[in-house]
Amino acid sequence: MAVTAQMVKELREKTGAGMMDCKKALVETDGNMEEALDFLREKGLASASKKADRIAAEGITSILVEGNEAVIYEVNAETDFVAKNEGFQTLVKEIGEHLLTTKPASVEEANASTMSNGLTVADHISNAIAKIGEKITLRRYEIRTKSDSDAFGPYLHMGGRIGVLVLLEGSADSGSARDIAMHIAALNPQYVSRDEVSADEVERERKVLTEQALNEGKPEKIVEKMVEGRLGKYFEDVCLLDQAFVKNSDQKVREFAASVGGTVKEFIRYEVGEGIEKREDNFADEVMSQVNKK
Repeated sequence: MAVTAQMVKELREKTGAGMMDCKKALVETDGNMEEALDFLREKGLASASKKADRIAAEGITSILVEGNEAVIYEVNAETDFVAKNEGFQTLVKEIGEHLLTTKPASVEEANASTMSNGLTVADHISNAIAKIGEKITLRRYEIRTKSDSDAFGPYLHMGGRIGVLVLLEGSADSGSARDIAMHIAALNPQYVSRDEVSADEVERERKVLTEQALNEGKPEKIVEKMVEGRLGKYFEDVCLLDQAFVKNSDQKVREFAASVGGTVKEFIRYEVGEGIEKREDNFADEVMSQVNKK
């Protein structure tokens, strides 16, 4: 399979590895992106925590909680300046109130739904675009419901650059739920617990860790034990309940939740623009010029 500049660019953004290392990894793996990523990690050239979704679009995340219902959502714009615009902030608030009242099943359904002012969400946004002068979109949202004995933990970081909503089950301690949300904003876990990590993902991580240990020259007889130890560290990186709590590193998040009588049932973490690339510029041409050098 031919290795393109765009493929090299994508792998570079995902791993932070050098351009030529990315090209070599793609050549070695016949253009398979996941295998190329593993190849770089096995060689110690990639950081597992560096992901392409750090490319940022602009806008804001927001959370609205009313009683036992909550919505977390993201509204995008073209520049970060607009997030401070009073008209934009009013629009975001109106959209949140509408989502929580009508509970549409999808963004498409939300955009087509009629607000209390008689306009559809799409038309209401269009009117705001005309006034503000930037493209604005409702990107995504999640609505959650809890019981009286549970707690929501809403947290917005840096004015909404990151939004986290936690559902703490079995405890009505909203302050503690918010503390857990702050932890999630900072450490960005991918799962609540190990049970959510698929067997395929665990096996893939085990393979990468095994190759890393062998490449380090470790004797085969101790590699298995080393890998299991490093796999535990992997779970600490990606699973919320296994992480040391940011406000008390002597406690796991699991232990902190239990200390207030609750368990973390779910969390949703939005970061503005994750997964959206703002512009291509001429980076692909730059990459190709480097790739073609001998």
